[in-house]
Amino acid sequence: MTHQALSPTPRSTIRRGKNRAVTDRSALYAVLDAGIVCHLAFVADGAPVVIPTGFGRAGDTLYVHGSTGAASLRAAAAGAEVCVNVTLLDGVVYSRAVFHHSVNYRSATVHGAARQLTDRDEKLAALAVITNHLAPGSWDYAREPSKQELAKTAVLALDLTEAAVKIRNGSPGEEPEDLVPERNGRTWAGVLPLRHAWGEPVPCPELPSGVDVPAHVTARPAPFG
Repeated sequence: MTHQALSPTPRSTIRRGKNRAVTDRSALYAVLDAGIVCHLAFVADGAPVVIPTGFGRAGDTLYVHGSTGAASLRAAAAGAEVCVNVTLLDGVVYSRAVFHHSVNYRSATVHGAARQLTDRDEKLAALAVITNHLAPGSWDYAREPSKQELAKTAVLALDLTEAAVKIRNGSPGEEPEDLVPERNGRTWAGVLPLRHAWGEPVPCPELPSGVDVPAHVTARPAPFG
């Protein structure tokens, strides 16, 4: 299997914590595919804006969506440079010194100019990607957007060319002097892993009796990979 490396640009080059940089493009795909919510950042009216939103990936394109009535999203849709981040928390790292307390995580950051989708078929295809990323199997199960709903929804496409991935895992970093038993011999250090699991499905109060929970809901694997 051929591995494709990320091609860093000046703004996607990791300078702080370079040892945590991962340059394999498959790692970028893995983080994005495991995440559920991304944070979309851009500048609107001279001020920074960050909004959480649903997203989905198809190949080397990331799709995000929101309301056409949102002024902030319209600014991003106008072709402004944006930044998207997805971060997955895997655990809290406890060190013998508070300075070295940290977290284990997987993080992907993408830079670029967003492109608003206006073609109906392309927009529907992108919404299918976003929907099935958030709730796998739902696009073919639930009703598709009406003409009015589609008009109220803005969908942005962002190329994954300019991206960076950072991953931290493993034990805490320590100062050599803190490893001397006589100094911190009774200070616990290690990792508290974070486990993710879905709960039991809760039916809508207006759901008629006899409607079973579909398999694509009950069989969904644990989140965040």
